[in-house]
Amino acid sequence: MPTNGLHQELKVQFGLVNDTGRYLTAENFGFKVNASAPSLKRKQTWVLEPDPGQGCAVLFRSSHLGRYLSAEEDGRVACEAERPGRDCRFLVLPQPDGRWALRSEPHGRFFGGTEDQLSCFATAISAAELWTVHLATHPQAHLLSVSRRRYVHLCAQEDEMAADSDRPWGVDALITLIFRSRQYCLRSCDSRYLRSDGRLVREPEPQARYTLEFKAGKLAFKDTDGHYLAPVGPAGTLRAGRNTRPGKDELFDLEESHPQVVLVAANHRYVSVRQGVNVSANQDEELLHETFLMQIDQETRKCTFYSSTGGYWTLVTHGGIHATATQVSANTMFEVEWRGRRVALKASNGRYVCMKKNGQLAAVSDFVGEPPPSYPPRGGRRAGLWRLSPSSPPGEDEEFILKLINRPILVLRGLDGFVCHRRGSNQLDTNRSVYDVFHLSFSDGAYQIRGRGGGFWYTGSHGGVYSDGERPEDFVFEFRERGRLAIRARGGKYLRGGASGLLRADSDTPAGVALWEY
Repeated sequence: MPTNGLHQELKVQFGLVNDTGRYLTAENFGFKVNASAPSLKRKQTWVLEPDPGQGCAVLFRSSHLGRYLSAEEDGRVACEAERPGRDCRFLVLPQPDGRWALRSEPHGRFFGGTEDQLSCFATAISAAELWTVHLATHPQAHLLSVSRRRYVHLCAQEDEMAADSDRPWGVDALITLIFRSRQYCLRSCDSRYLRSDGRLVREPEPQARYTLEFKAGKLAFKDTDGHYLAPVGPAGTLRAGRNTRPGKDELFDLEESHPQVVLVAANHRYVSVRQGVNVSANQDEELLHETFLMQIDQETRKCTFYSSTGGYWTLVTHGGIHATATQVSANTMFEVEWRGRRVALKASNGRYVCMKKNGQLAAVSDFVGEPPPSYPPRGGRRAGLWRLSPSSPPGEDEEFILKLINRPILVLRGLDGFVCHRRGSNQLDTNRSVYDVFHLSFSDGAYQIRGRGGGFWYTGSHGGVYSDGERPEDFVFEFRERGRLAIRARGGKYLRGGASGLLRADSDTPAGVALWEY
């Protein structure tokens, strides 16, 4: 049974880029390391771990090997240690330009080099011993102030970002990290960038770029003047303070941003908990009480819906759906059936959730739409309950529009890398270390995707996907796994990556290379 996990801190993964633009790579053969890869993929991904001895040193663990980087006294380096020993301890020395110098703690030498000529034997720092940190974590997340235990969100009326929210609710809590010129920008949900003086600007100007630092597994953002972002004042306004060293006030956690959705029933009203514990389709506005956090269990692929009032949807007596559960259980899990532009939800009693005449939701339908001819027409225990609103077309009482509300801007990552515009082309790459940000719009259960220059995504002949359309084309999003979605194109095929590195719409199944982190 899944456990509660509303706020999962992300394990920060990253790549290290040397002065020639190549990534530190851990090879399977001989557990050797080199700096030859031009892009950030699985072999180039590392995890920073604190030293178990509680000192200042850190450990670098290869994400795909599960082994630790080590440096011997003679300077030889490898990624072979299954358990961290003395030679695995490094000190991170941040430089003024944001890059890192890595010094072996027991031997006092610096780690660097090019291609397959890496060593940890330099007695001083040169360009060859400097590494740029490139986050491998998906860049769209929530930002939690460690000292205030409050989430950062956009305050549109005050024209600022502030750490003053108890929960990362709604689109305003989405933060996108943009990697530019070895530094990071914080982009709000309305596509503006946070400057160090607290202002929000349309372009990623130098004052809106920060060096990323790690301290005890937390993040700190250092501006061009050497000061750190922190929540300031009673309102928690986010801007650079006076400190030139990161303390607790300057530290942040990066948390996974689960999909937040609204549902529209056959009566064209929003599903809501505004009027109490009953989950009902009775509202004309899309506000907090109509927004639900959707979490997908990794094992069962079933999902939960968590309300802004602090309760999960749960199945109660006679098939009713209430938003009262405080713990995840079998009765809070719903199976999602993807039916084109609509979804159907099956509860733990094996019946579909439908809308009753008064708008309340109940899991009492045995079928979506009209029952099959073999179904007993009368006299049975369930007779007459599958059509609770006879005026609705077949299937509509059990079908809902599901709309993702906390991704107005979208970053997609597949098995081979991020989706990005191909240079000099209207096609899209799926294997890049850098990413482009795409804009979403929504209409009647489908999404329209806009890229650079305002061009729309569209599908062409032979499964090609292009990004310079003048008219929008509809794509259907299916949330298939935790943190991953499938995108269904107009012809019923799914978008996928692959060996060619091009985005194509020719997959028959929503799995593997046809699933995207978002």
